[in-house]
Amino acid sequence: MLFIRILIYSAIFLTCSIIGILKSRRYVDRINELREFKNALNIFKTKINFTYEPIPEIFNQISESMETNISGIFRKASYNMNFKPAGEAWNIAMDTDILNINSEDKTILKNLGKLLGKTDLKGQLNQIELTTSFLENQIKKAEIEREKNEKLYRTLGMIIGLGIVIILV
Repeated sequence: MLFIRILIYSAIFLTCSIIGILKSRRYVDRINELREFKNALNIFKTKINFTYEPIPEIFNQISESMETNISGIFRKASYNMNFKPAGEAWNIAMDTDILNINSEDKTILKNLGKLLGKTDLKGQLNQIELTTSFLENQIKKAEIEREKNEKLYRTLGMIIGLGIVIILV
């Protein structure tokens, strides 16, 4: 009987600790996704500037070169561009995927879709530059948030698990 109680207490403690670790991991994942978006937009800017390929083809190439959630967004946007205007296809793709970015990040990325495919080359390059600079600011904010909250959630998960075990004992 004692063995079963120890096993249950250990399971409770481990579960709470894992939940805290997973919650803290979202902060790191957000930074990684923002950096990947920034890299993808740099690739997009370079390709649109030098190769003059259509946007759906560029998005398809970007989706093939990346291996994370970001690739799914570019793949969906590329596919949606067969049926809808580029900006609308981009916004639909941004709404469908599960990402670790917050609503402010998503709004910044959706703003890219406003001029996507509607302006000349220079206008699109300026919009990409603007979005990239906003992403850089969001990365800085996300790093500050991560420093503040990552350790907090890990520790909080362990403390809550330990508290539950103590209450049950």
